[in-house]
Amino acid sequence: MKCPYCGFAQDRVVDSRESKEADSIRRRRECERCNRRFTTYERIDEIPYMVVKKDGRRERFDRQKVLSGLLRACEKRPVSSIQLEKIVDAAESFLVDAPERERTTREIGELIMEHLKGLDTVAYIRFASVYRDFTDVREFKEELEGLLRSHGAKKGSS
Repeated sequence: MKCPYCGFAQDRVVDSRESKEADSIRRRRECERCNRRFTTYERIDEIPYMVVKKDGRRERFDRQKVLSGLLRACEKRPVSSIQLEKIVDAAESFLVDAPERERTTREIGELIMEHLKGLDTVAYIRFASVYRDFTDVREFKEELEGLLRSHGAKKGSS
């Protein structure tokens, strides 16, 4: 740390304390050349995790927003809140593991749908209809047929 008075680069820490909010550390330092004291603050540099929307906009990842969408999809379905929390945890872990600290909504949505598909097919279809923005009944029917084919393939291999 450079002394703000004489510019010397060597100092010693006289006292360290956490801030009241516990989000930074206050350090009293003393310059080894001019012996004057000064205060520095250390804080963790938090870069938020971002989600890249379909139109290219970037938005801060909102865990509550993901959970809210899942709650709507799973309304009146036999899916526990613990199962929903696990899905949100998986989505958040997926984002945290990204080297750029961001993922596309498409990647996150596909991950969520994969979890829902194994959990509850009705909730999966509800989520997919909103996420994939079905514009007509044909798209909805195609998704259902794909789901039925994959269910049939599972039963055939069992």
